[in-house]
Amino acid sequence: MKKLRLYIASDDGAVTVDWVVLCAAIVGMAALIAAAMEDGALGAAQAIAAYMSNWSFG
Repeated sequence: MKKLRLYIASDDGAVTVDWVVLCAAIVGMAALIAAAMEDGALGAAQAIAAYMSNWSFG
């Protein structure tokens, strides 16, 4: 029982777990932000393309 208590009380590797959780949260937030910005960016690109489609060079 003493070894089990020592194992549970040990915090070796806790920093690694914290970093993994932190990095996963950052990646998740980046994915959500990119998904939210996608529609606006595509709409702006289509508006610019429509505006420039009537341009004539030459």
